Amino acid sequence: MSTKTLIIVLSAVVLMVGMMGGGFFLLWHKMSTSLVQMQQQQNRPAGEQGAVGEEEEGEEEQVAGLGPMYTMDTLIVNLADQGGKRYLRLGMQWELSDPGVVQEVDKRMAQLRDAILMILPTKQYADIGSAQGKIDLRDELMARVNSILRDGSVTNIYFTEFVVQ
Repeated sequence: MSTKTLIIVLSAVVLMVGMMGGGFFLLWHKMSTSLVQMQQQQNRPAGEQGAVGEEEEGEEEQVAGLGPMYTMDTLIVNLADQGGKRYLRLGMQWELSDPGVVQEVDKRMAQLRDAILMILPTKQYADIGSAQGKIDLRDELMARVNSILRDGSVTNIYFTEFVVQ
């Protein structure tokens, strides 16, 4: 067997192994995401369960010492870093001042998402990379959201996902 043939065969084997690894990774990621969604569906009270695959946006939950909680959909935005190669994936839950605010949040969701999506892409990694940067971002988002709401307010924002890549 010549070295040229050996190189071609080894390249094909390496390519196949890489493709199989990528396929298994994607499959594993989808399965773990589906498992989490199924567990969340099972943990909801019977009256709140929606159709399979329904987003968890607007989910209300009472925990001792906390106000009503509102789960935002995950947001993905490009950061303002030079070259635009970094992005932020952000998941959050809002603690609301009153259970009645949930309906207003649902009605104004387009305005609220727009306001948030106008703030996030202006940030650079240096602005949000530290703990203080995250606190400042939380305060800025809360102030902007509360300026839109009329019947109540967001008393706290909890980041449930904060990934910069």
